[in-house]
Amino acid sequence: MVKFLLKKSYSRKDLKEKEFKDLWNAHGVFTTMWIYGKPQKILFFKEHITNLIKSTKNYKIYDRNLKRNIFKIIKSNLNKQKNYNHLLRIAVTKSLISISLRDKLKIKKNLQLKLVNYNRIKPEHKNLKYKFILKNLSKMDNTKSDIALCSNGKILETGTSNIIFIKNNKYYSPIRKFYRGVNLKFFEKNFRIKKTNININNLNQYEEILLIGSGKGVSTVSSIKEKNWNRKKYKSYETFVSKYQTQILKQKKLSNYL
Repeated sequence: MVKFLLKKSYSRKDLKEKEFKDLWNAHGVFTTMWIYGKPQKILFFKEHITNLIKSTKNYKIYDRNLKRNIFKIIKSNLNKQKNYNHLLRIAVTKSLISISLRDKLKIKKNLQLKLVNYNRIKPEHKNLKYKFILKNLSKMDNTKSDIALCSNGKILETGTSNIIFIKNNKYYSPIRKFYRGVNLKFFEKNFRIKKTNININNLNQYEEILLIGSGKGVSTVSSIKEKNWNRKKYKSYETFVSKYQTQILKQKKLSNYL
């Protein structure tokens, strides 16, 4: 069971604290960021906030004070003396901003994917329409399981992460109908990742499958039972982890942003 360190909601009108609402399935958007260390850092903090603000504009729930107010809420809820290893979630609707902190799970190397026929509503955006996904994830041990979202025989993303496929030392990701997260964009700048349709009936041509995201970091998939797929190599996983670790060490202190 996920342990929460913090769950709070605030009125956007005056920033007064309200009864906590997770806001799932509301009309709004969210972002999840990895906060770690002491003093605290958030990996790709600037990029996460930029994406969040852009999404609020797309969903017509933006106002000019929003970014400043989000920073105020984050700053007021962090303990400078605490050594963090948590996932910080910020969710925004027209009337509320919700913040939560939960433990970042340690992902196991025997991670399995379960194929699920589902395409998120407006999948190009990180919106709050996640109840179907959360219902499926709640039935799993999320340290060693995730769901792969499929549509028309193609894999698009997972319930928590972007997904990269490897064959012959080349990297591939789906073309469209998924959310391109901040972590994926980082790897797209550092590796040549070709966009292609990932057909579930052709999975055995791939030697490795990686999950990329704030919660999963860089994780390696061991198997997909429905298609009798099993991991054949670790090489690309080790390459991606090395690049990721370098970026983690470079990240600026959170106090430099707030």
